[in-house]
Amino acid sequence: MTRILLTGAGGMLGHDLVSVLSGREITSLTRSELDITDAKAVEEAVSGHDVVINAAAYTKVDDAETHRDEAFAINAEGPRNLARSAHAHGATLIQLSTDYVFDGTAKDPYSEDSPLNPVSVYGHSKAEGERAVLSEHPEGTIIVRTAWLYGEHVPNFPASMLRLAHERETLSVVTDQIGQPTWTHDLATWIKGLIDAKISHGIFHGTNSGETNWFDFARAVFEEAGLDPERIQPTTSEAFVRPAPRPAWSVLGHDNWVAAGFPRPRPWREALTEAFPRYCSRWLS
Repeated sequence: MTRILLTGAGGMLGHDLVSVLSGREITSLTRSELDITDAKAVEEAVSGHDVVINAAAYTKVDDAETHRDEAFAINAEGPRNLARSAHAHGATLIQLSTDYVFDGTAKDPYSEDSPLNPVSVYGHSKAEGERAVLSEHPEGTIIVRTAWLYGEHVPNFPASMLRLAHERETLSVVTDQIGQPTWTHDLATWIKGLIDAKISHGIFHGTNSGETNWFDFARAVFEEAGLDPERIQPTTSEAFVRPAPRPAWSVLGHDNWVAAGFPRPRPWREALTEAFPRYCSRWLS
């Protein structure tokens, strides 16, 4: 049986990976249980495993602008440690990455081999993490880029919208950022598929298909909750100035799934409709 090590098990995706991979021989470690910046600890943890899934990350996008060293330690040096140990022990590394490695200026979906050009410290740290793992373990590393994640565990965008719906009559949400809302359960299932297919290397875009903006995503959440979507009002990013720039276009292509014999990821709206009744009570609490 394939022995799996999961780092970042306490996160939103980590919880779904634990659930989807139940029944497997899996070691699930939270950030407090394994500091991936500690090379010796990583070496000991990776030993005896066939697959390593790295879901540990520094994800505070705005804070990264003033905490560059911490972001790079967790998002670049940590993955380097895991790749080195995976290479030493003959394990496959699945490294989670992000749409923030791109600059968001495209008009068509980013392909898996599009040049990296991040515009934020967070994006730079994740891009360096990609380069690090490919340098250390090129034939044994899978990179899975994802974006706009939501799942059972909060915080996430649908939960925030429902919370704010009880506090305000109307909500202003931006229309000028385009992306792909992605259910963490679907992403965990795709990762399981890579493991079962014994894929050893490559880059895959782990997002639900289609495209939307935050405004229409919010309206879809309200529709699923039986709330009036007209309570969502359009605005632009200029009204919400934040320390770190966000990619205006975060639509990722999925050709490598098809090339590897997998179906294209299903549409984001279909996934939201299935996810909502599972999590509605939790998101509303």
